[in-house]
This record gives sequence, structure tokens and C-alpha cells, in this order.
Amino acid sequence: MKKYIISGLAALAIMTVNTVNSSAQSTPRLLDAGLAYGALPFDRLTASDYEQAVKDGIERRNQNIAAIVNQRSVPTFENTIVALHRSGDDLGRAELALGNLEHALGDTLLMQALANVTPLISSHEAEVILNEPLWERIKQVYDNRDKRNDLTKEDLRLLDETYMQFALNGANLQGADREKYRELNAKLSDLNLKFAQNVTNEMASADRRLWLTADDLSGLPEDIKNAARQEAKQILESEGKEDDGTSYVFTVYFPSFSPFIKYSDRRDLREKMYRLYNSRNQKGEFSNIQVLKDIANTRLELAKLMGKKNFAEYTLQHTMAGNPANVYAMFTELTDAYLPAMKEELAVIEEYARSKEGADYVMMPWDYTYWADKYKNEKYAFNDEDMKPYFELNNTIKGVFGLATKLYGYTFKENTSLPGYHPDVKVYEVYNRDGKMIGLLYTDFFYRAGKSPGAWMTEYQTECKDDDGNKTYPIISIVCNFAKPVGDNPVLLNPYEVETFLHEFGHALHGLSAEAKYTSLSGTNVYHDFVELFSQFNENYLTEKEFLDSFAVHYKTGEKMPEELLEKFIQASQYGAAYACIRQLNFGITDMAYHTIEEPLSDDTDIEMFENVAITPVRIFAPVEGTYFSPTFSHVFAGGYAAGYYGYKWSEELDADAFDAFQENGIFDRATADNFLHMLQAGGTEDPMTLYIEFRGKKPTVDALLKRDGIVRK
Repeated sequence: MKKYIISGLAALAIMTVNTVNSSAQSTPRLLDAGLAYGALPFDRLTASDYEQAVKDGIERRNQNIAAIVNQRSVPTFENTIVALHRSGDDLGRAELALGNLEHALGDTLLMQALANVTPLISSHEAEVILNEPLWERIKQVYDNRDKRNDLTKEDLRLLDETYMQFALNGANLQGADREKYRELNAKLSDLNLKFAQNVTNEMASADRRLWLTADDLSGLPEDIKNAARQEAKQILESEGKEDDGTSYVFTVYFPSFSPFIKYSDRRDLREKMYRLYNSRNQKGEFSNIQVLKDIANTRLELAKLMGKKNFAEYTLQHTMAGNPANVYAMFTELTDAYLPAMKEELAVIEEYARSKEGADYVMMPWDYTYWADKYKNEKYAFNDEDMKPYFELNNTIKGVFGLATKLYGYTFKENTSLPGYHPDVKVYEVYNRDGKMIGLLYTDFFYRAGKSPGAWMTEYQTECKDDDGNKTYPIISIVCNFAKPVGDNPVLLNPYEVETFLHEFGHALHGLSAEAKYTSLSGTNVYHDFVELFSQFNENYLTEKEFLDSFAVHYKTGEKMPEELLEKFIQASQYGAAYACIRQLNFGITDMAYHTIEEPLSDDTDIEMFENVAITPVRIFAPVEGTYFSPTFSHVFAGGYAAGYYGYKWSEELDADAFDAFQENGIFDRATADNFLHMLQAGGTEDPMTLYIEFRGKKPTVDALLKRDGIVRK
């Protein structure tokens, strides 16, 4: 996923947080380190440095905005819109740095620093939006835009977006409503942060660990056992306890949870692990039950303040989808196509399980992955583990980077002189086909305690250009949670981890490729239901032999991945496609359920029941009491995906349709790649549908997605 480190609800935060300029004057310890390309001196900074930089950035932006408002000059695009856009350069960079590091490191001092500045940032954002003299200047420039014939297409886009962001975020409010907006925005900012930190803290708690002995490990691959043994050793040592060498521990972090639930022969332990994972943040110190209610209700209150029935109607105004009806129409189309196929899949897998366990065996949610894998191995003679020897991490890095070389001519050169924020982090200079430097890429691949779960791309500096065309280089980061190497053993990735890498690398290329003048229109600063196109597009190459042959060789023998193994993977992947789609619809429909409420959730609203009712049309298994995902749904309650999780499926239709063009012309066809690169470079400087039609020659349809997944409409 793309991780949006954005404080507060206001869409203006996208502009504020991502505005940077290498020429800006700022807190010396943070921004004026003198490192190449504007890189941060991570090795010399403390949590208090980042906190102070944010505070200084707020003060400096206030001064800049005061200068805009107090000038006597007639409002123009240059002295109002551009000046506003660049007014928060220092704040944007400081906020990105603090938010990114807090997620990647999980350091308690960073967490406290972020907690300290979050209400300040939220209040500041509201003050900017509700600055009436500033809004009057913006409106005056907007109302007179037709009188200027020298503004570029990107200039006009910035003007339109600035006007829209203010209008949608309360600038037209009057009197007490303006103060109410401030209060709601500040409240949401605090609640979002609390939700995220509760998820992180619960993941790391001792209550979310399953301690086992060697007798409990039947079915688990050796590398998974070794990782569990190493994890147990580290925990015992950190707690000052004796390690007798017999303990293994599995946690709710995905690199531990996922293989256990997939491979363990012990049904009772699979159930325990499933319940540990799916009962998080429901009770105790890190409960998110009341937090998520407060978030949903506050968003509803904000939407009504802005004249809308619900939050989805309010927030979808500025997306490709446009409104909730179009989102639900997509859900219906996908449900009608995929649900019958999923039911057939489940029936076949359950019958297979009964052939092994007895006629009265009833498959439960903790059984699906286990039996689906067994069935897949027998039907297709395929096991995910069979592919891992071909995905040694260092080779895979070369291969994934090489995809950008084949498509766009990009090359990557490690820079060992620039500091990372952790010993695991590597830094790469990125060059285009002409040998011109285009940005920095930081990679942070390995799981560690305290690190937020999952995988994401983010940025420390957004590409932009000054009035003379001088470029500020993008500084992009990819963060994953792959298992760390144990001893001299190589890190071998399963195909789904490679898919995750390809996905986040697609986001990274979006940021690195940016060629925009203004940061708020640069790189990944696009409509959220367009941003996943570029990450999901990359995933298509995982099943292309021509691509895999460039790096996927057996780590011992050097032999290329056999064609038959890849074909089995493709067939097996298609078999589970219906289940995967319906699972995503569960998340998307739940998200929309919380954000289409028109009356507040009451204190006695049963969140478990609310979720179960919402997903009834796409239910996979009967509900298991005490297990549900809403209290851990960080995308929606702590990230940038509120009423927007549908964007994954929306973008999936786009990416399948886009890759179809490459399959028609050749998966590395230069002309097709150049046209696709234009979309990467354009960022948000043009309407996304306009960009897509220019690339494809038509609007996207669901047909290519159904073909890729092997789904036939019933």
C-alpha cells in the first residue's frame, strides 16, 4: 500500500504536508545539513529535533501567510496561489520526516513527539483553511482566471485544486461553524493518531504471542521454524530470561502469522493464532472500539457541517468515482461476477478437506488458507515454497529494479555515504535513460519490533521545480516487513512477498518519475482511486517469464525458474482470485458502511454486529464470535483511505486494462512504456481519466480484470 502520513482530515493537508523546496531556509539541524540532494542527516537527529522542526515550520508558515494576506498588491496567481503553495515548505518536510520515522521505527520518543505536534498541525491547518482574508484573495484570483492567458495547464490545475481544497474544507463556513470546523479537525487528528498507535502497541504486546515447543511445529517449513526460534531467543534475552533453546514464538506480525496459519498441521493452534490476530484492539489499554466510533461520528458531523448527508458523499466529491452510488455500483458488478466463483472454490476445498478429515468436517476461517494450499499443491502440484529458492532477496532487488530499467531506462546506484535512519536501510541514487539523476530511493525491507505492520511507500521530499526550472529531487522510501536472515541463510521470498515488493516499487516509481513544478501536483499526489494504478500495474510482471528470467534463478544451482512451475503458479493464483476479490470487497464495503451512516453510532452500538451486518452480501464464513477487523483497520481509521478503500479494486480494473495494452504490444514495448511513463511523470497535473484515455485510447472496463483472474460471468 501507499502509506499516507497526513495529519488531520483536511484534504488541504495533502498540499501542506507535501510542499518542499530545497532552497527554503529552515531549522538548521533538520533541513540545512548540506547533504547531497537534500538528504536528511538521520544520524545526527533526535526526536526533539523533529518536533522542534515542525513547530518552527508552523511559525514560519504563519509568517509567510501573514505576508501574503497583508500585502497591498492586487491578488495574482503568483503572489497568492504560488506563494501559498510554497509557504509550508519547511513544515511539510519536517512533518513528513517525523511521521515517516515514527511508523518505521516505532520509537517511543518519536511517538511522543508526533503526539505532541499533531494537535498543533491540525489547528494550524484549520487556521489556514479558515483564514478569511486569504480565502478572499484565492477567490479573487480564481474568479479572474479567464483574464490570464499566460498561465500554463499546470498553473490552472494548481489554481483549480487550491480553490477546491479550500471550498471543500470549510472556507465558506461562517460564524460558529468556522470554529466548529476547527474543533472537529483537531479532534479527528488526535483520534487518527491514537488509533494508529493503539494498533502498533497491541501488535507488539506480549499478549499477542504464541509460545510453542518443537513438538508443536508440524507442517512448518524449516526457515519459518528458524525465524520463530530466533524471535524467541531475542525476546527472552531482551527480558533478561534464560533461553534453554527449546522455545519458539509466533506473533501477529504478518511474516510470522501468515506462514503459521498456512502451514501448521495443528488445527487447534491455527485457531489460537487466528483468534490472537483477529481479536486485537477490542479490549484493554489499546482498545479501539470507542476510538473508531468517535472517528466515524466526527467524520459524519464534519460532513453535515459541510452540507452533506454522510462522510462518503462529502469526501468522494474529489475522486474519480465521484459519489457513493458509483462505488456501490462497482461493488455490485464485482460481487455478481466473483461471488458465484468463490462459492464454487470454497465448496471444492471443503470437500477436499473432508476427504482427508472425515465427512463431518466443517471448514472454518482458520482452515481456509491451510486447505486451499494443500488442495492447490495436489491439483496443480504447486507449493509457494517451491518458488522461494528462485526469489533470493538480493537477486530479487536487482530484478525489481531491473523492471524499471527495461521499461523506462532507469538505473540504481547505491550511495553508502548518505545515512539511513536504521542499519537495515540502504540508499540508492536513481538515474533516467539519459544518465540524469532523478531522485533518491531508501529501502527498508526487514521486520523489527515496533515497526508498523505491512508494507508502504512514502517520501521525505517531493519533487518540484522553482521558477527557474531548478529541480528539487524526490526522496522516496520503500518499507516492508520481510523476515530477517538467520545466520548465513539467505533471505528467500515467497511469490506474494515479491508481489508486495513490486507493488511498493510501483508507488516509488510514481514519486521518482515526477516532473511537475508544484509539489501538491507531483508524483503520488493524485486522486486516491488513481494512485494504486501504478503499484498494481507492476504486479502483473510477476507472472511474466521474460521478466522472471532476468533474475529468478535458484539460489544454489543458478537455474532459471522452470516454465511449468510458473504455469502452476498462474493457475493456482487464478483459482484463488475469486476469494481474494471477495475478501477485498469485505474491507471496502465495511469502510463504506462506517462512512455512509447518517446518524451517529451510539455508545452501545455493537461494532462486531455492525461489521457482520455490513459484510453480509459478501460474507465468506459464518461469524466467529470475538473476531472482527474494524478495530485494526488502520487504512480507514488512521490513514488516508476513509471512504476510499474501494480504490484498490477501482485501480485494479485500471491496472488490468493498462497491462492489456502491454500484452497487445509486448510487455517491454518501448512506445507503450513511454506512454505509460507520461502518466507517471504527470502526477496530478492533469485529470486522471484524461491521462488514462490518452494512454489507452479508451476508458477502462472490467473485462481485462475478469480475463486475468479467469472469471466467467454467470
